[in-house]
Amino acid sequence: MISGTTRLIAHLGVPTESFRAPLIYNPWFESRGIDARVVPMGCEIEDYPAFLPLLFRLRNVAGALVTMPHKVTTVGLLDEASPAVLIAGSCNAVRRDADGRLVGDMFDGEGFVRGMRRKGRDVAGSRALVIGSGGVGSGIAASLAQAGVAEIGLYDSRESAAEQLGQRLRRHCPGIGIRTGSNDPAGWDVVVNATPLGMNLGDPMPVDVDRIDPAAFVGEVVMKQAETPFLAAARERGCVTQIGADMLFEQIPAYLEFFGFPTATSDELRQISQLSY
Repeated sequence: MISGTTRLIAHLGVPTESFRAPLIYNPWFESRGIDARVVPMGCEIEDYPAFLPLLFRLRNVAGALVTMPHKVTTVGLLDEASPAVLIAGSCNAVRRDADGRLVGDMFDGEGFVRGMRRKGRDVAGSRALVIGSGGVGSGIAASLAQAGVAEIGLYDSRESAAEQLGQRLRRHCPGIGIRTGSNDPAGWDVVVNATPLGMNLGDPMPVDVDRIDPAAFVGEVVMKQAETPFLAAARERGCVTQIGADMLFEQIPAYLEFFGFPTATSDELRQISQLSY
């Protein structure tokens, strides 16, 4: 139930039809007896810069989850940004502090790295190719860099986006090799699709799957379906794969702590989740 005492977490993005987070957070809040709910809010791109500050004028807003296409725009609306936000140039979590300031952090990458480790893959020293340099791709690249990868490859259809992310990584994470401009997956230990490709029937593959090393770890951020054609093809090659929802389950505990709620484990969240496809 939502009542007059319920604290709301806004889930901001468009389109909202693909949102899965409320199906995890809300059953967990209910199971813990916490009077809070995540509510999808489909804010259009042109309205977002004015809407976010107004949202936090509401007394009962506990925070905001930010997803496509607003993660990059959010950075410029913050009063304080975490190191992960500064490296990624994107933000997916916002809260208001005691002084009314908007504080932002980025947990996409942390969720992805936690998921890799849960599957027994060591991040340190590996070579990772990240396809897509938007909000989620930037967050994943930042966390991979902070986790100790030796080299990161960046590719985006907007060449300038990959170049700008590469510059931020070089500035904040010196010593890591940075390559841009190629989506050839051959020779990489980790390959990540951080683009929307796979959300719609008939989307092209983000990379040439036949050139992925069968020993590579292949990850996906799309959550509209449990296993995208890209991940299915990578699995058929023998790759260890990670679906988009895996990243979500692993990052939610960090979100909860950021918003000031009790902590949870990803296993606990999976047990009570109502996530379906």
